[in-house]
Amino acid sequence: MTARHWTGAAACLGWFGLAIQLYLVLWARWQDQASLLGGLVNVFGFFTVLSNVLVATVLTQAAFGRESAARRFWLSPWVGSGVLVSIVFVAVAYSLLLRHLWQPEGWQWLADGLLHDVMPALFAGYWWLRVEKGTLRLKHLAAWLLYPLGYFGYTLLRGHWVGFYPYPFIDVASLGYPQVLLNALTMLGAFIVLGLCVIGLDRWQGKRLARARTHP
Repeated sequence: MTARHWTGAAACLGWFGLAIQLYLVLWARWQDQASLLGGLVNVFGFFTVLSNVLVATVLTQAAFGRESAARRFWLSPWVGSGVLVSIVFVAVAYSLLLRHLWQPEGWQWLADGLLHDVMPALFAGYWWLRVEKGTLRLKHLAAWLLYPLGYFGYTLLRGHWVGFYPYPFIDVASLGYPQVLLNALTMLGAFIVLGLCVIGLDRWQGKRLARARTHP
């Protein structure tokens, strides 16, 4: 298999994991006779799901996309690197803060593993092997931060309206705003550290590859 074939397989696996998660949520809502539209909105209210959509989109464009402005955007190094920071953040935060809170079984176990473990690892491999290195700057980190900041603002606003918070560490109803803001700042700090690590790796690998081309 070529690198493009492996990327395509990873993209399909990513969409498969998202499809399982969506089905499970909508099926549970159907059984409870609750709003399916509300279930759909709730699914896409999780940072994990949104980040996995970004991962699957980048991989799909890399494997199957035709030349276009959209494909060039998704495959630009700063976008792919920002997606990497987000999905690694998902994996680390889930392992440290959420994994011990439940024991999923069956299809939920499969979806959980794909979205939190398998896809972060596959995308990290894709980024290391296929994304151009040596182009990242600190200004890109500022752009990446718009995603978690926007997500946090939306989550607080929606939670205030409907009383639903997707993660326990941002549950204002249980913790109050001061604790939630402190938790958010801590998470943002972790996101920044991950972003700096990715920029550092990008620069190191870019210099190493440049030396290799200069001195074969």
